[in-house]
Amino acid sequence: MNRRCVLPIATALLIASLAGCNPQLADEGDGKPSAAAGSSPSAAAPSGAAGGGPSEGGLPLADAIAKIPEAVEKRDGYERDSFKHWVDEDGDGCQTRAEVLIKEATTKPEQGERCALTGGVWMSYYDKVEVTEARKLDIDHMVPLAEAWDSGAYNWTAERREAYANDLGAERALVAVTAKTNRSKSDRDPASWLPPAEAAHCLYASDWTATKLRWQLNADDKERAALVKLAAACPDTTVQYEAAP
Repeated sequence: MNRRCVLPIATALLIASLAGCNPQLADEGDGKPSAAAGSSPSAAAPSGAAGGGPSEGGLPLADAIAKIPEAVEKRDGYERDSFKHWVDEDGDGCQTRAEVLIKEATTKPEQGERCALTGGVWMSYYDKVEVTEARKLDIDHMVPLAEAWDSGAYNWTAERREAYANDLGAERALVAVTAKTNRSKSDRDPASWLPPAEAAHCLYASDWTATKLRWQLNADDKERAALVKLAAACPDTTVQYEAAP
């Protein structure tokens, strides 16, 4: 249930102004609802291979999918607040959301006080839409928080869930995309949602698989079947990943 409060006009205008210019305030929770029951502009693959990861050059997508552990998903007990985000891990004044925006901008924004970003250009790879205002972008967890919980994160410590929710160590564990596509995706896996831009499907399958392998998250039968179908349509796609610390 939405609750409304009435603020003095001056206060309301101040809050609106701050949210519009500071991406750390404008999209604190990504506004992503849980789905009902029933990459970045670069085409490069996530970097690195270590600690059980694939050899240099990456694994063929089909082989990488086969390495994802199989298990039945478990949603019991999930709360979005179980994954603390966004945080300022390096103490530079920029929370994770802003760090992703700075990293993925095709034209870098200017960085002001409290890491407020102005200017800048981004390409939302889910729908191939160019965006010129940071506030119109959401930061998508490639494998959504609820899906991560279902797939094994329910058994993690709070510290590991925080690390997952703010993972800047992988190329596209977090991606800046249009709010419309992020909220359309919600917490769905590739069995029930793919990016609207068909040209993004192979990269999306690679990014999803890399994230699952990086964090040793499970896949259920429907998810695996959808990924295998994508792999058949993406014979030249490879997956690189580095195991999460």
